[in-house]
This record gives sequence, structure tokens and C-alpha cells, in this order.
Amino acid sequence: MEARLNVFTSPLAGKLLKHFAAAGKVVTDSGLPLTTQELVKIRASQINGGGLLGVHVEAEPAGETAQRLHMVAAWREAKVFTEAERAALELAEQGTRLADGTGVPDEVWENAAKHYDEEQLLALVSLIAVINAFNRLNVLTQQPAGDYVVGQFG
Repeated sequence: MEARLNVFTSPLAGKLLKHFAAAGKVVTDSGLPLTTQELVKIRASQINGGGLLGVHVEAEPAGETAQRLHMVAAWREAKVFTEAERAALELAEQGTRLADGTGVPDEVWENAAKHYDEEQLLALVSLIAVINAFNRLNVLTQQPAGDYVVGQFG
């Protein structure tokens, strides 16, 4: 696949992506568990069809196992995720699928609020927004997977 635009050489895209990465760094430093962050990024990227799943190579250093990473798409059936992680994954799915017209149901929010304090919830919501922004940029411009280098934008 050939990219519609080369975001790796565009000065405008470089500035934009640095800001996306800076927003992501705020979330990374927020206190929301790093493993939860990686699971959420992977799930949102799976839903969006984002070819940048390779960006999530930070997951294993964050403490994730290959088994859990391979089971993210089937998190409802998998027994390897905590109740808090399940709540985060459900919120990520609902927040990523806003176009389905249902919004985020109150019970999904309430379940996440059982496991995360307000600052962690804000970090989780921000993470979902940031990864969806990255995904949408990459899907719209048909960025091929495999060209990203960890830390490239921030």
C-alpha cells in the first residue's frame, strides 16, 4: 500500500504529531497503569483498522505478556484481564465507536468509575481520544505499517 500523504516528511504533520505525542506523554505520566494504557491503545487501534499496531511495541516493556497482547480482541472471553482492565477496554470500545450513535452508556462509565479515580478516568478518556486521533490520521492517509520508530514524534 502506498500512503496518500507522507506524514513522515511533512513539516506540518511533524508538528502535529509532536503535539499528539506530547498529549500522549501527559497520559503516560498520569498514574494510569501503563499496562492498561497499552491494552486500550491496542484495542482502539484494532477497532479503527489502524495499521500502526506496531507502534504499541512499548507494551512488552510495560510488563505485558505475549499471551495477553494476543487476546486483546477477545478480552470479553479471555480470563487474563482484571476487572479494572475490562472496564477500561469497554470504555475504549464505546469511546472509539461513537459513530455507532449510542455514545457511552452510563453503565459503562459507572463501571470504569468503580476502578479508576477521577484523574485516572480523565487520563483514560484522554488516551482514548489521542489514540483515536493517531488512528484516524493513519487510516485517512493510508499509512503503511512498519515505518514507525519508537519515540519518533516525541
